[in-house]
Parts: sequence; C-alpha cells; structure tokens
Amino acid sequence: MKHSKYWIGAGVLSLSVLSACGSGGGDSSSGGDGGGGEEENYEPDSSLEIVAPAGAGGGWDTVARSAAEGLEEEGIVDQGIGVVNREGGGGANGWSYIHNQEGNPEYSFVASPPLLLVPLNGQSEYSYEDFTPLSNMIADYGAFAVTEDSEWDDLNDLFDDMKENPDDITVVGESSPGSMDHMQFAKIAAGAGVDPSSIKYVSAQDGSALTNLLNGQADVYSTGITETVEQVRAGDVKVLGITAEERLEGDTVSEFPTATEQGIEETFVNWRGFLGPPNMSDAEIAYYEETFKELSESDYWQETRQSYAWEENYMDSEEFEEFLAEEEESMQDLLDEVGIDRGGE
Repeated sequence: MKHSKYWIGAGVLSLSVLSACGSGGGDSSSGGDGGGGEEENYEPDSSLEIVAPAGAGGGWDTVARSAAEGLEEEGIVDQGIGVVNREGGGGANGWSYIHNQEGNPEYSFVASPPLLLVPLNGQSEYSYEDFTPLSNMIADYGAFAVTEDSEWDDLNDLFDDMKENPDDITVVGESSPGSMDHMQFAKIAAGAGVDPSSIKYVSAQDGSALTNLLNGQADVYSTGITETVEQVRAGDVKVLGITAEERLEGDTVSEFPTATEQGIEETFVNWRGFLGPPNMSDAEIAYYEETFKELSESDYWQETRQSYAWEENYMDSEEFEEFLAEEEESMQDLLDEVGIDRGGE
C-alpha cells in the first residue's frame, strides 16, 4: 500500500489542486460534456479529494476511507487520495463545499438517502440534481434494535403496541427528523399498519442514540445493521428486524430477521455512492465510472463488503442518476405520509 500518497484529514485540509485539461468550468448540466467535447480521455494530474459530509466514524466516513484505501491498495489510482470530513447540516455543509468546486473533477463525495431527504425537508438548497452522479457502490440496510430484556421479540409485537399506544414508545436515531433513521423506521412501520405520522421519533445527532436506548430514555433504536453487531454479540441488545429483502450472510447478521419474513412487505435500501461537482465532462465521468467499477470488482472491496455486511450494488453514472430520480419520488411520498412538509410549506 502506498502510504506516502494516502492521507486522511478529520477537518478542513488544504490541497493544492490543479484542474485537468478540459475540466475548467464547462457550462453543461450534470452528466453532460462540461469540457466542450474536445477531450477523449481524462486522467487526474493532482491529488483527489473525497469528502465525507459528516464526522469520523459514520457510514459516509467509513465508505470514503475504505474506498480511498482500496483504490490505492489495489493500484487503481496513482494519485494521492485525501478523505476530508466536512460535517454539519445533516450533510448540507459538505454538499455546499463540493458544489463550490464546480467544473473541478478532482473532488467527489459520498452520498446516501439523506442527499434526497434533507433537501426535500427544506434543510439544504442543493439536491442530487445539483451534482454529477458518478457511481453507486453498495447497498446497506437499516436495523431496529431494543434492549435484550425488552418485552418485544419481533416487529409485529412492537408495531401492535405502537398502534394502540404510539405516545408510549420512543424511537431514537442519529439522523434528523425526516431523514434516514426516521424514514426507514416510518416506512417499515407504515407497511405494518402503523400511522407513520404518529411515530414518536427523537433525534440524537450527538451520537448518544445507543446510550439513550440502553439507559431507558428510548425504547427502539433505528440505525444501520453494522452499528448493532457488537452490541448484539455483547448481549446488550436484540434486533427485531432489518430492512433488507432477504437475510444477510455473515456472522451474527445472518441471525437478524427481515421485516418481509415477518409479513411486512416493505424494504428500505441505504444506498451509498459517489457524486462529483456540477458540470463534469463525459470523459471525467467515464474515468470515475471505470475507477469505481474496478474497485467494486476487487478482492479488497469484496472483503470490505463482507466485513460491514454491505451488499454489492454498483451502478454507472446513468443508472445511478435514474435511480436517484426514482428514489426522490419515493422519499417525497414517504415524507408526505409522515406529515413533514417540504421547506415547512
């Protein structure tokens, strides 16, 4: 591994980034030929920067750092790769930073459903349409955990009680209201007949969600599958259900039942992919498509997926953009069910 080229920053790092030929601020829309159609190939001639729009240790950060390490370890990218955390606004601060790099192909960021949900909630001026979809990489899934001694043993037990006494049950997550942890729970609960607008959701964006569950301040923890594994192994929590269509393979996670096997015909995919600034050229997009596809097919990425219980879900730029458009419509419908208006309208 080329450690001399692989650098990571937890804050704002200063890069001396040179724009490659043909990337200097074309005027086309996302996915168009921002370089005027003159270049046939693109190769970066300076260090690349991947932004994780949140603090260290979360899902975006893990994907960004894993990808950067894999691209270098597999010899896919020769340039140095920096991972920079730009947290705040549920991702909006990082998105604003990338948007300001318009036309510069040496920047990208990791995204997942909050890129759709946060703008729909009116909490960011930027949506996926303001960026250049490059490649989706994985599918991750949500998990709903309770303490090991909880009275509930499956999702139907929980949802039956929620139908009767919704005010007595607190669901905690680390995303903001109307964002991912809230919405994945709302979607599965609605599929079981719970009024999604009745869900008592509490946001613990300071990272205290699990603590709130364990000390009794919350009854249910809506999170990602990976975040529950060690606590399950320690005997502190049990997972009532996950949002995948089928059970996952792997130690511990294979024991987690799906919502669908409990008769709830709903799923929720926490996709994670990479987008770049607006107005990237076709050649620049093609470079990233090929780069991320090679990473997706590598032994390194296969091992990484297994270690985090991620599923392979590569999409090229066009497929990813079409998927995002469909997902945005689905997320808006779900927000309407929950009763969260766009921008407070």
